[in-house]
Amino acid sequence: MRQAPRELYKLIEPVLDRLGYELVGLDFSPRPGTGLLRIYIDSPQGITLEDCTKVSHQVSGLLDVEDPIHGPYTLEVSSPGLDRPLFTREHFSRYAGNRIRVQLHFLHEGRRKFTGVLHGVEQDNVLIEEDGSLVSVPLEQIAKANLVPEI
Repeated sequence: MRQAPRELYKLIEPVLDRLGYELVGLDFSPRPGTGLLRIYIDSPQGITLEDCTKVSHQVSGLLDVEDPIHGPYTLEVSSPGLDRPLFTREHFSRYAGNRIRVQLHFLHEGRRKFTGVLHGVEQDNVLIEEDGSLVSVPLEQIAKANLVPEI
């Protein structure tokens, strides 16, 4: 799955817990010149711009002190939004019944992209109903997964 290194989770999650936010997930994209660290946060009351600013300020200070990322990077903090990213086994279980879009690292059944209704997780596979067929996708092959907004 597309996740930041485990050490970033270990550094950032306790800070968010103290501030009263759920760490939905982290994306880290090292790029030539400058990387991108995107933090997705949530709370029962939803997320405002003020929440993102508060978290950005706290996490930025922590990352400046701990210096876990070598080289320049941009820090972004946002709510998960309507097309909420799914990062963990728990996310795939929690959002069963919703439409999702999945992109894989490697071909699976001749494809890398699947869109359909999420049926949850069975062992180490995500179950997606697509066009009347149930597809079982290995969790570790998922590069990116998002809910498909129902508008």
